[in-house]
Amino acid sequence: MTEAAERGTTTITDRAVRKIAQRAAGEVLPPSLAGAARGSARVRGRRAGVTLRVALPYPTPLSETARQVREHVADRTRELTGLDVPPPRLTVSRLATSAPAPAPAPPPGAVRPGPRYWWSARRVPTAVLLLVGTAVAATVTADVLRVRVLHHHPAAWRLRAVDWLSGHGPGDPAVTAGSLVAVALGVWLLVLALTPGRRRQLALGTAASGVRGAVDRKAVAALVQDAVDEVNGLTGVRVRVGRRRVLVRARLAFGERGDALRHAVAAAEGAVERCRLRRPPRCRVVVVPDPTWRPPLSPTESGTKAFVPGPATSGLPAGTATSGLPAGTAGGPESGPATGDPTPAPATSGPESGGSATSGPESASATSGPESASATGGPPSRSAAGEQEGATA
Repeated sequence: MTEAAERGTTTITDRAVRKIAQRAAGEVLPPSLAGAARGSARVRGRRAGVTLRVALPYPTPLSETARQVREHVADRTRELTGLDVPPPRLTVSRLATSAPAPAPAPPPGAVRPGPRYWWSARRVPTAVLLLVGTAVAATVTADVLRVRVLHHHPAAWRLRAVDWLSGHGPGDPAVTAGSLVAVALGVWLLVLALTPGRRRQLALGTAASGVRGAVDRKAVAALVQDAVDEVNGLTGVRVRVGRRRVLVRARLAFGERGDALRHAVAAAEGAVERCRLRRPPRCRVVVVPDPTWRPPLSPTESGTKAFVPGPATSGLPAGTATSGLPAGTAGGPESGPATGDPTPAPATSGPESGGSATSGPESASATSGPESASATGGPPSRSAAGEQEGATA
């Protein structure tokens, strides 16, 4: 048997013991408190000491619950590590009450409308106005205090300002321009105070009172674009979301234009409805055909002809001609099949049907000559050879 020194050693770190002890404490505690256990561990040879901080549920008998946690942590850590683990030191950090049951989700019809607009606090204009006003007021006040308290001369800039104002009246162009600037600034401040701002956000309808929510227009546009992209035949979808209207533009690559437009409208309206907006905008969809788009052909325009049994073939098995010969033969039994095509000949008559059972020169010419010999794989028939010699003479 190999000596113990040659077989090697197994080292269990403090960190591994600590994690095992924390997991063991979580097995006893409720699920809501299982991840709140924290602690430390120290391994000395074959012995490990563990210290834990846990949160216990309230109301519960603290001494009994703490004893169960200590015993379970010691047994479980001893079982998994193989070390001698005495009952750990346990500290109850807090008592956690059971969380109330979540309120059931309201039905879709019970959603309360939120605010009509998402108002902005106008922090930037307010901060700029306050800074400018404070700076001007502080400068004037400091100069007045220097004159009144310290008996200094007024500042040069204040003397120049007083002199300039005393020499310019209301009709002066500079005074008029300054008045217009002040009026424009006042109108701008009134607009900021009376308008909601945040025009890039749309208010949501919420179910709870006092809860406000909004969604950005770009998010709504992305949802609508993804929904319209799933319609077959549409490519290059572009969406523009306004406060009252959603404009969707798409190109039609293939398919029926009316069907594609109908499905695109349904997809866009469904995406807007799922956003639960306070005021859902109206959807407008424009489908423009691609230059390569062609309307789909109807069965009558596609050029295909369905095989309809006529009086010449009624009552006969499929694949036979009207003369009783296999399909594809137009001559007698000696001529053999003209081609190897097993497709049954159409039932129409006239010069266009190559498989008609009529006799005469046309029928003979269809199976005579060298072409017939090469198609059947043998020498030409006597009747065909005789007719060829007569035609040569």
